[in-house]
Amino acid sequence: MYDYWLGGKDNFEADRKVAEGTAAVSPGIVQGARDNRAFLGRAVRYLAEQGVTQFLDIGTGIPTQGNVHEVAQQINPAARIAYVDNDPIVMTHARALLRGTREGRTCYVEADLREPKSILEHPEINDVIDFGRPVALVIVGTLMFIADEEDPAGLVHQFTEALVPGSHFAVSHVTADFFPKAVGNAADAYRSSKLGFTPRSREQISEYFEGFELVEPGMVPVALWRPDEDLELASGREHGAYGAIGRKI
Repeated sequence: MYDYWLGGKDNFEADRKVAEGTAAVSPGIVQGARDNRAFLGRAVRYLAEQGVTQFLDIGTGIPTQGNVHEVAQQINPAARIAYVDNDPIVMTHARALLRGTREGRTCYVEADLREPKSILEHPEINDVIDFGRPVALVIVGTLMFIADEEDPAGLVHQFTEALVPGSHFAVSHVTADFFPKAVGNAADAYRSSKLGFTPRSREQISEYFEGFELVEPGMVPVALWRPDEDLELASGREHGAYGAIGRKI
């Protein structure tokens, strides 16, 4: 669905049907998906420019334009990236499309965010990522699919506790803080497809950053996080997700 909204070709009829139904009741979701993808690119570029050389991207999704390794390795060809997703279809596409530079390294692992230990102790990931050095943990557009009873903040803390000081955490998360009716309609449409997502407030999302200092401009709508376009133009969006990066202190 995300790929479809981004204008990609790696999607299926069932994806398109739900994506179109969701967009019909919440038209802003298409621009929101594009803003979210653009946030990912700006966040990774910022981190790479700060000297970050290791990225753990959880909830990768089907590869499309501007993947983490493409952005990071454009700045530092030796950057290392480990991708994680729990969808076997994603794995098929990832192995074919996620190719890094000769100097850097990438890997793709099929695992579930709900089982942090299976990711943090995975041999392939530990062959690419050295957790004894700073790492950028990237969880963009994924935590909304973790239900409240699954304790998303607790899961995040298991990952962030494994990171050394100087590491970073980049997140985006759907919220109903700005347009509750539109986001509520989108959530209802998702639930009808048995997917389901949970919008969360700024206060709830802030819990993920325990032990981290937010990078300017803090937690803001994804379109307003260091936008490439004019800030006034970006401010005119129908905002449906927060984005933020924190540095572990």
